[in-house]
This record gives sequence, structure tokens and C-alpha cells, in this order.
Amino acid sequence: MVHLYSAAALLLASTLAMAQPADLLRKAQAGDAQAQLDLGQMYADGREVLQSDEKAAQWFGLAAAQGNALSQSNLGLMYDRGRGVAQNDQEAVKWYRLSAAQGEANGQFNLGVMYEDGRGVEQSDQEAVKWYRLAAAQNLLDAQYNLGLMYVSGRGVEQSDQEAAKWFGITAAKGHDSGQANLAVMYATGRGVPLDEKEAARLLGLAAEQGNATAQVNLGTMFEEGRGVKRSLSQAYFWYSLAAAQDLEDTVSLRDAAAQKLKPAERATLDKKIGAWKPKTTNR
Repeated sequence: MVHLYSAAALLLASTLAMAQPADLLRKAQAGDAQAQLDLGQMYADGREVLQSDEKAAQWFGLAAAQGNALSQSNLGLMYDRGRGVAQNDQEAVKWYRLSAAQGEANGQFNLGVMYEDGRGVEQSDQEAVKWYRLAAAQNLLDAQYNLGLMYVSGRGVEQSDQEAAKWFGITAAKGHDSGQANLAVMYATGRGVPLDEKEAARLLGLAAEQGNATAQVNLGTMFEEGRGVKRSLSQAYFWYSLAAAQDLEDTVSLRDAAAQKLKPAERATLDKKIGAWKPKTTNR
């Protein structure tokens, strides 16, 4: 099995803009912070307006200056990624902190990421855990997932496979593909949960169907070795191929080795299915 999947992604908080762009523009120009936030989000996403990071940052900045917590987090993200403004970790941290201080989960999570990475602040796993925990308490999935990562590696907290499995389990139940992939590894190895290869394969299937490359290669391994599923070289080849298409390290050799064990006609049929395959989407 390959290693646990780890990724700390930043979130761009979004709200649903019910008004038309012209109505939002009038309200935003009149100083309505919520309208400024919604308009900024529309420009960031290119929804009903021509996409513009510069205009997005402008409207987020106006709302953030009025104390709008979501806008502060979003403005921090713009500085973090250099979208519409010059990239600046210190400015990103400034706005994340203002947002987090108001209890905004996205701001708390993003501030935690900065502490974990040591960008714009002195690196501190303990501070990262603190902010992840606050955001996780508000049911922010990526914060719950990152908290699981901190427990599995013992960073900022006492290492605990049980706690890691708990947090991965919370996210997995809500359709978080990385949480599903990591919980699967815990079940496959009996870390923090009872050894259960069938459950591992089930979870890997859920994550793999969403396009998670690590889950795809792990599921391929389960099929190749007959662990938790009936042994199937064709299924192993199928999932190895999808993972390889995402350039996941070492998957090309696994795919090619499986391909050599298949008949040309069977491989050709599988290649058609692989070419037509699309990941499933979730509502999380």
C-alpha cells in the first residue's frame, strides 16, 4: 500500500448570490458589505460576469475593511495565492487572523495552514492544531481532515492512530475523498481501527470513484493481491491506469506490469472504459 494521502488545501469561502449582478453592483457601490462579498465571489469564479481576480480582490477588500469575516478570509487567500494582488504571506496572515478572530471557520483553517507551513508566521504545529481544531468544531471538513493528519503523524499533538481514524472517519462519512482514502489505509493496516480489508476496499472504492489517485492505486493493489475483494488483474489494471493518468508516482510501472498479464483483447476493452471514465461528484 502506498502512504497516507496528505494535502492541506486552502478554501475560498463562498456565499450564494441571489440578486442579479446589476442589483449587487448597486448595493456594493452603496457600501453593502454582503453585496461586496457576493460580487467579489462572482468575479473570482467568473459567474455571470467576466472572471477577474483584480475586481474580486477589490470587492473583497472593501467588504473586509468593514469587518466582513468571510471577505477577510477571501482577501487573505488572494494575497496567499497572488490572485489579483501581489503575493504576500504576511498580508495573507493578517487577513486570515482578523477573520479567525471573529470565529470564521475558513479564516481559522487557513491560518492553521500558514502555521503548519511556516508561511508569514513562525512555524508552529501547536498553533496549526489550535486553529484546525476550532474550524473542525464548526464542521469544516478540510480542517477535520488536517486534524487527522496531525494526529497520525504526531505533529502538534500526541500521536494517536485512534484520534486520526476518528477524524478521518468523520470526513469520510461526509464524502471527503482524502478522508476515505486515509481511513481505508487505517483499516487495511489495523491502525487505530480493527483490521478490516473489506472495509478498506469499500472506502477506497468510494474515494477512487471521486478521482482520488492515491485511492485508485491502493484499490488497484487490493484487486491485484485479492485483499478485501476478489482478485482481479483487469480491475487492478483499470485503477492503476486511472492513477497513472494523473501522474501519480510509480503507478506507470504498476499499470504496465498488470497490462502484460492481460490478453490484448481484454486490455483493449479496458482501455475504452478507461478513456470514457469520469469521476463522480459529491455534494460535500
